[in-house]
Amino acid sequence: MVATVTVISVEVTPSPEPLLPPATAVPRSARRLVVLGDSTAVGLGDPLPGRGGWRGVGPLVADALGVEPDGYLNPSFTGARMGCVLTEQLPEAVAHRPDVALVVAGMNDTLRPDFSAEKIAADLTEVIRSLAAVGTVVIPVRYHDHGKVFRLPRSLRRALSERVAELNAAIDGVVEREGVPCLDLELLPGAYDLTAWSVDRLHPSELGHRMLATGFTERLAEAGFAVPRPVSLTCSGGVEPSTAGHVGWLVLKGIPWVWRRGREFVPYAAVIMWQAFRERLR
Repeated sequence: MVATVTVISVEVTPSPEPLLPPATAVPRSARRLVVLGDSTAVGLGDPLPGRGGWRGVGPLVADALGVEPDGYLNPSFTGARMGCVLTEQLPEAVAHRPDVALVVAGMNDTLRPDFSAEKIAADLTEVIRSLAAVGTVVIPVRYHDHGKVFRLPRSLRRALSERVAELNAAIDGVVEREGVPCLDLELLPGAYDLTAWSVDRLHPSELGHRMLATGFTERLAEAGFAVPRPVSLTCSGGVEPSTAGHVGWLVLKGIPWVWRRGREFVPYAAVIMWQAFRERLR
């Protein structure tokens, strides 16, 4: 008699590996910061007491990041275009070897008769690549529709909006190709509230500069930088210009600026207005 042996196969499922918490990257400290660009980068709209000049977005970001005074550089100047950032501001910025660079430029280009989205894109690309070569994280801005802030006739507003759209398209293309973070001013909460703008409606108020600084530090936190002292939206430390100061600025600075830029922008705007008129006749 032959004995029959039945073999029972038992499948043993291995115990799962214990789940470990994901590794947390240590935020990077920014020790050196540079701000490049135009009058907004300079800080216009956020005056310091006692005729102490301008504060603005740069010092607010520097304070939030814990950047010491000798680590902060701001070679920006009023009226600067993107080409000015490349040729006049970039060399000093590269020599500073910053961890972070903020670029606020391009809006002045939209008001000039030789506006070129292609040149702006080429200039911004060179700025980003030159700074990236020394280990800098660069954050440019894309713009809001400023015609909603600076009240303009419908046709002029349309002309400016089209220019800003071209500018943003150029900046978007560079940001995507170079893989850098970008601050979209259109998406800033309260971007169109008049409290965010100074009396000229061309530059941010103290609150507006604080909003800009908050936006920049949020992008930097997403990029892995430590922000030990987040920017407060409570206004303090600046000075609110008097009514006489408002009027004086408008007469001596604001109106002449609008007149100069307007003369350069009107030929382009006239084409837009003529196109709108022809469309209404169809």
